[in-house]
Amino acid sequence: MNQFDSGRPSSSPSGSGASRAGQPGSPRPGSPQPASELRRTLGVGDAVVIGLGSMIGAGIFAALGPAAHAAGSGLLLGLGVAAVVAYCNAMSSARLAALYPASGGTYVYGRERLGEFWGYLAGWSFVVGKTSSCAAMALTVGAYVWPGQAHAVAVGAVVALTAVNYGGVQKSAWLTRAIVAVVLAVLASVVVVCLSSGDADAGRLDVGVSGGAGGLLQAAGLLFFAFAGYARIATLGEEVRDPARTIPRAIPLALGITLLVYAAVAVAVLSVLGSDGLGQATAPLADAVRAAGVPGLVPVVRVGAAVAALGSLLALILGVSRTTLAMARDRHLPGTLAAVHPRFQVPHRAELAVGAVVAALAATVDVRGAIGFSSFGVLVYYAIANASAWTLSSAFVARVGPAVGAAGCVTLAFALPGVSVIVGMGVLGVGAAAYGVRKWLVSRQNGRVSR
Repeated sequence: MNQFDSGRPSSSPSGSGASRAGQPGSPRPGSPQPASELRRTLGVGDAVVIGLGSMIGAGIFAALGPAAHAAGSGLLLGLGVAAVVAYCNAMSSARLAALYPASGGTYVYGRERLGEFWGYLAGWSFVVGKTSSCAAMALTVGAYVWPGQAHAVAVGAVVALTAVNYGGVQKSAWLTRAIVAVVLAVLASVVVVCLSSGDADAGRLDVGVSGGAGGLLQAAGLLFFAFAGYARIATLGEEVRDPARTIPRAIPLALGITLLVYAAVAVAVLSVLGSDGLGQATAPLADAVRAAGVPGLVPVVRVGAAVAALGSLLALILGVSRTTLAMARDRHLPGTLAAVHPRFQVPHRAELAVGAVVAALAATVDVRGAIGFSSFGVLVYYAIANASAWTLSSAFVARVGPAVGAAGCVTLAFALPGVSVIVGMGVLGVGAAAYGVRKWLVSRQNGRVSR
């Protein structure tokens, strides 16, 4: 038995596919897929690449500065805290995804393990929060490619990537592979240039907590979201071959590679700028290579940042559309969004709907102020994932990771700026109210039918 196969999935009355995917009665490998299900085409390598494309994105080009400003000399400690929380979340997600290999991620896990409301709340947090993140990533592309026309470029990027996703998840995996290769090459160049510079000083790596405990936690919260993309592997569970084997391997592998890359970049940039200089930098990696005496590399870093943002946007649209599909199957969103394209076997209406909403936001709104809310929503999402994983086993050892992950998520969520917490709580309240109204309407309708 696979080490992640603890617990037994309960039967779902919703018919969402959470229980049927990967369970007895599912199509055998090589047999035709039912029109209502997605095509399983992704192997371990593809899943790892999609996870890397989600994590090694625009965050590493932008998050180091604000994190250093918050934590001061505690930046590397903050990175470590973020990595521990991310690892616990990743292992909880992997165990759950092996049992419930369906589109939707924690929306499915929460519903199956904790009840319909908690699954709905996770899905609501993910869709609303990550839609804001999609728009932010699109605007990041515009800001790097053509600052004077950032909104127009952002809309163009959303339209182009939605078209790529519409053609099938395998095409998305191929494009993500190319994006990851470019971004890793740029980051490697930054690390080599900084560490080989005569201005590099190991004394600038002194680890402390000059920003205080609050600053350390806020930095960890900012850096955590650079790791959060491993959930994309789980949300694509219905498109992964042999998910019980593939997902538990792909998630920790993608997370481990990302941690090594981030640690190397953080050390290299700190060695040149120091925590004070890094905290004041608006474009940390570009400032670092300039300070290292190689200003000619700055345009390359800018291109790398734009490509990284494209990679994040591509993976975000994939994840949001799959969670939208799962919620539409259960009628928490309009049922028409549950349609699967007969040829490409992708949730084409969900993808078009998500693309349209993100394009509208990117064209009309500056969403940088909404990133804090997005962060809050994602932490709520992972807290529910850990609570779901807690129910898989009563063994103490098996519950340590979910407990640490859940506590870490709650702590980091409330360490965010107060405005972000208030807005996040308000939006979650709106979602909960919508759920309650829907349940009331359904019960009323059922009551009329019974009479």
